[in-house]
Amino acid sequence: MKEFDYIVVGGGAGGCAVAGRLSEDPDISVCLLEAGKSDDQTLIKTPFCTAVMLPTPLNNWAFQTVPQPGLNGRRGYVPRGKALGGSSSINAMIYNRGHPWDYDHWAALGNGGWSWREVLSYFKKSEHNENFQDDYHGQGGPLNVANLRSMNPFQEIYLEAARQAGFPLIDDFNGAEQEGVGIHQVTQKNGERWNAARAYLTPHLASRPNLTVITQARARRILFTGKRASGVEFLQEGELQVFQARRELILSAGALQSPQLLLLSGIGAGAELQEFGIPVIHDLPGVGKNLQDHPDYVFNYRAKSLDLIGFSFAGSLHLMKEISRYRKDRTGLITTNGAEGGGFLRRFPDSPVPDFQLHFVVGLIDNHVRKLHWGHGYSCHVCLLRPKSIGTVSLASNDPVAAPRIDPKFFDHPDDLDAMVDGFKLTRKIMDAPALANIRSGELYTAGIHSDDEIREELRNRSDTIYHPVGTCKMGTDAMAVVDARLRVHGLEGLRVVDASIMPTLIGGNTNAPTMMIGEKAAEMIRTDVG
Repeated sequence: MKEFDYIVVGGGAGGCAVAGRLSEDPDISVCLLEAGKSDDQTLIKTPFCTAVMLPTPLNNWAFQTVPQPGLNGRRGYVPRGKALGGSSSINAMIYNRGHPWDYDHWAALGNGGWSWREVLSYFKKSEHNENFQDDYHGQGGPLNVANLRSMNPFQEIYLEAARQAGFPLIDDFNGAEQEGVGIHQVTQKNGERWNAARAYLTPHLASRPNLTVITQARARRILFTGKRASGVEFLQEGELQVFQARRELILSAGALQSPQLLLLSGIGAGAELQEFGIPVIHDLPGVGKNLQDHPDYVFNYRAKSLDLIGFSFAGSLHLMKEISRYRKDRTGLITTNGAEGGGFLRRFPDSPVPDFQLHFVVGLIDNHVRKLHWGHGYSCHVCLLRPKSIGTVSLASNDPVAAPRIDPKFFDHPDDLDAMVDGFKLTRKIMDAPALANIRSGELYTAGIHSDDEIREELRNRSDTIYHPVGTCKMGTDAMAVVDARLRVHGLEGLRVVDASIMPTLIGGNTNAPTMMIGEKAAEMIRTDVG
């Protein structure tokens, strides 16, 4: 039985950040357990390979939701990273923080210390931005943020279409203003993926004997001595092991698996635990509740251009040339994150914050790349940033290896579908602008769909997640809160949650950078609390 001062369960964005920062103190020992493999893989480092991992179980938990009435009974697909770095090892590498309003809203809900003014310093501490040096960006941080190196001419075509449609253009989604259409910055360095592990862990493994990282370690349950978390039981290579935490156990398994592990450990609604024969350690009804995610719809268009990812004989020759180019100078198509363009749009002129986010993809993205098409094309996602539908994560079984039961309840609240109809129309204005309309050679699913009822049915038929689940161990003071503003689990000792599950409400943007910010802030709070 091994002992460490801190054990971090889960090597995603939050877990890597908190473990990396805590291990800066040589007098404390930190162990991080990750269920997936190491991130030292060409598949992970090479940005283009996102399209290979996303639709498959490669480095991916590849979960499914329960059937969704709001999606005409379909099951949603829920990719989640299963490798060191978590979902930052399989995502589109977009660096986006959300809107300042979101964090001020968290503070207004009673979560002191989480206002935009207070969290900005942790975003900056995390970041090394190659291109922006101003009051909104950091220099010298572990997370490298850079402009895309794909040099794809479709970026300018997309921007021109937005300009023609009457939308403002913006250079930096993380600056003074968020609204507008632009090109994303990405978590890359020299054309390679710069995930949370490369930022916070792997550069220090050889030089920090107090930092232990164990991969392929599947946590089964948290162990308690009374009401204090004292260790974790996990399975590695068929061997059941127990590690003890002298100071704290930090749960960073993500918005879907952190609540699952709490429930398996006897932390949750007592009656629900008893149904599975799990002894109740602490009755905490909010565990697994408050699941929020961005519902998303994807427009798909055909276009005869080798600058777009696709399948063709000429495209195969072009891809070989681009691989050679990538090996030579780390530029070109292989560096693409896929979703090169972005946008934040308001539903109404007087909306206080943008209501929709766009992801413009230089390839056909049909059913999470699980349905492939011959030829080339482009796509555009539109997602609703602050949906009113609230779902749950619960147990499907008391078997720790079983997947959790995921029910996001997409379009459960009627306002969400009405809002997405407007988002559909706004996105189509850009897609139908001459710069793009004159290039496309076909429209996969949306041709002839014009009335609100037709749009609603199309949204129900093809919408799904854009991979941003949060909220299932929410921070707060009400009866359904799971952690307090210092991320300590209510009613227990020695246990914190540090990942996207603590977000009380869904932010207006991508969740990768905010989760690393949470890890940064958690590490400082832990050091302060111990001191």
